[in-house]
Amino acid sequence: MKGLRLKQLLLPFPVAALLAIGGCAGTGAPADVELSQSQADFTETGDARNRARANTELAALYYERGNLGVALEVLRTATSADPGYAPAHGMLGLVYMDLRENQLAQQSFERALRYAPNDADINHNYGWFLCQTGKEVESMRYFNRAIANPLYRTPGKSFSAAGQCALKKDNFKDAAEYFSRALKLDPDEPLALLNMAGINYRLGQIDEARKLINRYSKVVEPSAEGLWLAVRIERKVGDKTTEGSYANQLRRRFPGSKEYQQMQRGEYD
Repeated sequence: MKGLRLKQLLLPFPVAALLAIGGCAGTGAPADVELSQSQADFTETGDARNRARANTELAALYYERGNLGVALEVLRTATSADPGYAPAHGMLGLVYMDLRENQLAQQSFERALRYAPNDADINHNYGWFLCQTGKEVESMRYFNRAIANPLYRTPGKSFSAAGQCALKKDNFKDAAEYFSRALKLDPDEPLALLNMAGINYRLGQIDEARKLINRYSKVVEPSAEGLWLAVRIERKVGDKTTEGSYANQLRRRFPGSKEYQQMQRGEYD
């Protein structure tokens, strides 16, 4: 799930801003974060809303580092301090989603949206949760709510996530529209580049697919899926040298992947 979190889930606070957040009662801060005493005390003092916010920010840091158990405890402190603080419930939804506690995740997201129905990050994350739990059509309503918020900082990610959910229903037309809109907002949005390359490959538009997969490979370290698509595109183009380069990367970096096994079996199409 971590890969999905980094690509499509949105934390309610920028991770960089969390590095100065202090610890809370009963938990230690991550070992590589230096804290002042005033920072360490902040999650335990002040008014209820500030305590809830500080603990939610700290929990987001633990969550990003994969320490879900501590994140859960810190979030319980946050919601005890201020039961109406929506970001804390939204973070609980993310933690429960990673723990595959789907009923608790849904309850947390819905509670968060009762307190903050227009919060873009919460709407996006709930949409992604629904997409991953077989409710792709319902998820679109929440992606669209996120996108409609004029203060939303990353609407391209919601367009890209909506495109992936449309692909799960084999709705290539809507998926292509969502990915195109994502790329208009952010020409380097990795998952939009990868998926648009895949759609173009499927449609036989190999030159456009090649252009998109090349840009994708420059933006991020390619996944097994990305390398396998690149191999097949270069095979169609007839560039044996570049095909071999991508194939070697797939073999070296993802020898246990289903994509590598497909290549081994010669299942190019």
